[in-house]
Amino acid sequence: MSSDPWGRVDETGTVYVRTADGEQVVGSWQAGTPEEALAYFERKYEGLVVEIGLLEKRVKTTDLSAKDAQAAIDHIREQVDAHHAVGDLAALKERLDRLVETVDARREERKQQRAKQSDEARHAKEELVAEAEQLAQSDQWRAAGERLRALVDTWKGLPRLDRKSDDELWHRFSHARSAFSKRRKAHFASLDAQREEARRTKERLVAEAESMSGSTDWGPTAARYRELMTEWKAAGRAQREHEDDLWNRFRGAQDVFFAARSSVFAERDAEQSENLKLKEELAEEAEKILPVTDLKAARAAFRSVNERWEAIGHVPRDARPKVEGRMHAVERAIQEAEEAEWRRTNPEARARAAGLTGQLQAAVDKLRSQIEQARAQGNNARADKLERELEGRQALLDQALKGLQEFGG
Repeated sequence: MSSDPWGRVDETGTVYVRTADGEQVVGSWQAGTPEEALAYFERKYEGLVVEIGLLEKRVKTTDLSAKDAQAAIDHIREQVDAHHAVGDLAALKERLDRLVETVDARREERKQQRAKQSDEARHAKEELVAEAEQLAQSDQWRAAGERLRALVDTWKGLPRLDRKSDDELWHRFSHARSAFSKRRKAHFASLDAQREEARRTKERLVAEAESMSGSTDWGPTAARYRELMTEWKAAGRAQREHEDDLWNRFRGAQDVFFAARSSVFAERDAEQSENLKLKEELAEEAEKILPVTDLKAARAAFRSVNERWEAIGHVPRDARPKVEGRMHAVERAIQEAEEAEWRRTNPEARARAAGLTGQLQAAVDKLRSQIEQARAQGNNARADKLERELEGRQALLDQALKGLQEFGG
């Protein structure tokens, strides 16, 4: 028989291992000596020690799942419980028990970590959903669309939640994206319709502009071109592929008309500038007629100047009031001289003026006499009233005397 502290071999070749519960049969050995039998089962024990050591290292240093770790522990424990090795089996069980505690602790830690990650993922997805729902109402089509695409990429990078929660949040997220897409599609459909309407309107404006480009009715045509430009601006933009071509045609038609008008106006301006010089010379000649000393000669001289004046064409509009005003001033001076001569030589008018003057003089003399009488009687109030009346009559008399002098009286 052979033995050591943890096992022995009896006379029949049966191998035993010593445990706290007493000896347990390990197996039977018939192939060699008892020492060889113990050595064999001790090597199996060392194999378990190595296996447990490796498992402990994997649990501590790798991301081995708790499920896989527990399966490995159970597998080794079965071997230990089967007593197919000679050694301190109790120590192996204790190591396995401690390893179970470690795995349980890791399981709980990972559970808490997953719960934390799940909460963080839920919070992140809720924020994505809230932002997506806000973007769904935006009119910043390009920026909002790009941001929604970025949110989708962010969503894909987040861990999944439980199916119900994840599906609910995804439904809201997807609905927000769909709502934005529908609004954007409707907006651009409306924009396309507006641009098509703008294209039709601008084609009509171009056609009218081109039809007027050869007109020589400068004023009304220029005014109509201004109206067309106002309508053009109000029409909005057409499609990009049509807008530039329509504008070039529209602008080109205007350029043809206004270039022709500018050419004609330049010739007219040169002619009118020359006319202005001639009329300024005539105005200077007319002004030499004044003052009027010989009415007949003045009339003849002005008639000669005016005939030449009428034969000259238009002058620039801004210079017209000044030069015409000079001629009108001479004409008015001659007319005033004619009126003065008529008054002076009209017997009936002179007689009427003399009669009026006599009447006013008599009224003034009478008022003076009445004033003296009132003062003498001490009736100053009446005298003051009569003096005020005298002032008015005297002014009329002075004016009548002046008019009478014009008749040579």
